[in-house]
Amino acid sequence: MGNEEDAALVRRGYAAFNSGDIETLKGLFAPDAVWRVGGNGGLAGVKQGADEILAYFGELFSRSGGTAKAELQDVIAGESHTVALQTSQAQRNGQSMEQHGVIVFTLKDGKVTEVNEFQEDTAKASEFWS
Repeated sequence: MGNEEDAALVRRGYAAFNSGDIETLKGLFAPDAVWRVGGNGGLAGVKQGADEILAYFGELFSRSGGTAKAELQDVIAGESHTVALQTSQAQRNGQSMEQHGVIVFTLKDGKVTEVNEFQEDTAKASEFWS
């Protein structure tokens, strides 16, 4: 795949996440994909495989009462990585959180194989989601 196709795949992923379209999301990940979440809160750590990644997304929606959203600001596709700049928002236990973040995707053969998620303030995110 080329840079434009990789960027389009990431855009489809954001649209699917924000609409709760699990079937589309599932189709975007390689079965052995890895998603790494920074910080030390309850949702931080490595998610191994598409099923664990989708479970992580489900936990975001569950803990936020369905309010978790990730607004895509920009996508930059390079030779080895595709980078998404985002603003994430959620509400939980009477509190709201909005943070800027960067998600670095590695894609191969039209599938996401590796993801590294970086939030603006990992301590704040860890506290909010724990």
